[in-house]
Amino acid sequence: MKLNLEGKRALITGASRGIGAAVAEILAEEGCHLHLAARDQDSLAALRTKILRKHPELDVTLHVVDMRNDGACVGLAAEVGRIDVLVNNAGDVPHGSLLEIDEAAWRTAWDLKVFGYINLSRECYREMVANKTGVIVNVVGTAAEHPVGRKIATSSGNAALVAFSKALGGESVKHGVRVVAVNPGATETDRQINRWKARAAKEFGDESRWREFTIGFPFGRLARADEVAAVIVFLASGRASYVSGTVVTVDGGAES
Repeated sequence: MKLNLEGKRALITGASRGIGAAVAEILAEEGCHLHLAARDQDSLAALRTKILRKHPELDVTLHVVDMRNDGACVGLAAEVGRIDVLVNNAGDVPHGSLLEIDEAAWRTAWDLKVFGYINLSRECYREMVANKTGVIVNVVGTAAEHPVGRKIATSSGNAALVAFSKALGGESVKHGVRVVAVNPGATETDRQINRWKARAAKEFGDESRWREFTIGFPFGRLARADEVAAVIVFLASGRASYVSGTVVTVDGGAES
């Protein structure tokens, strides 16, 4: 199935690794020119080299930026210019209870994931509305659907982003723009693996046994980043042209 993304221009935040990097690679396979944004310059450069080795005809531009910083979203949008697809993916919200996460940590986390998504969407959406076309995909997470106290900052922030995506996605279609959210479940990313390894080291004295904690997940494993990315890219494509203001959960049926 052709996704009709050839020649399109996409901005992906949190693109240096995990789901963001997987999205970039699949978009490249579809012939999409890329703007890759993250804080880790070395990882971004390695990803660009990997993509251009396979797809030398593409434009791949790197943006080393911390979305928490004042004016970062405005500056990034100005650098990038007109795009067809925005994938908001940057974020690292700490786990912990209300009494474990203080105000400073909470605000720092939300400045990146919650307000970072909102502020960059605003800048890109303005241009998309003017051009009467575009897609915004917000990569959120299943804590939005199943909030728990030990992930209170994550649950609350994700719920806000789901509501944001639904509200904007219902309005955006009046201007030819689509907005959707994707809620990945537990996914095999560096950050997730490090958490499992820390638990394995604590409980087993051997971090290499971390996969033993994942056998209870659907299919006996975590999701792969490329499995989540494939859904994101489909939703960003013309093949999903009548999908807006909705949320797609990618958790292997774990919460069904």
